[in-house]
Amino acid sequence: MSLIITINTKIMPYEDSDAVISSITNIFPDLKYDLVPNDESFPAKRKIINFTGISNNFGIFKEAVSRQQILDTAFDVMTKNLNVNITTFMISRQASIKGKISFILDGKPLGGLLNITLEKDNLEIWLEDQTWHHGREDIPRQMDDEFAMRGDGEPVEWFDKFGNPTIAKDSEEE
Repeated sequence: MSLIITINTKIMPYEDSDAVISSITNIFPDLKYDLVPNDESFPAKRKIINFTGISNNFGIFKEAVSRQQILDTAFDVMTKNLNVNITTFMISRQASIKGKISFILDGKPLGGLLNITLEKDNLEIWLEDQTWHHGREDIPRQMDDEFAMRGDGEPVEWFDKFGNPTIAKDSEEE
């Protein structure tokens, strides 16, 4: 199965639907969708719209997490809810307006969020490959390893430029 990316967000009555769709196409340029909500002048009578689109292009997303140097974070977040060949995670819609990725672990961020679902055969291996970087030559990573971030997003371990753990050192000194 080729990669299927499903993007879901709520468009509030007061939001500019074109701006919301633009925030998605900044990250997933091949977005396909059926429903295009009409914008209304104040006071809007439109109800909350549950917007869903489909993409197959992971390139800009991958480029953004690489440029932001958050490949390990991306791997941890994207595999956190992995179930065989499907995973879900959330990113900030406000960050995506500028082509950036900001993962949401809980709560409702200012500017809304995008619920992302990835579906692909052998998804865990594919995600490892997509988030690979040279640092993994010294410190290999896999799903749910001892280096995965905590559920609240805090790191389990940091490493210095020589690959030595730094958090464990601090706790041993106490």
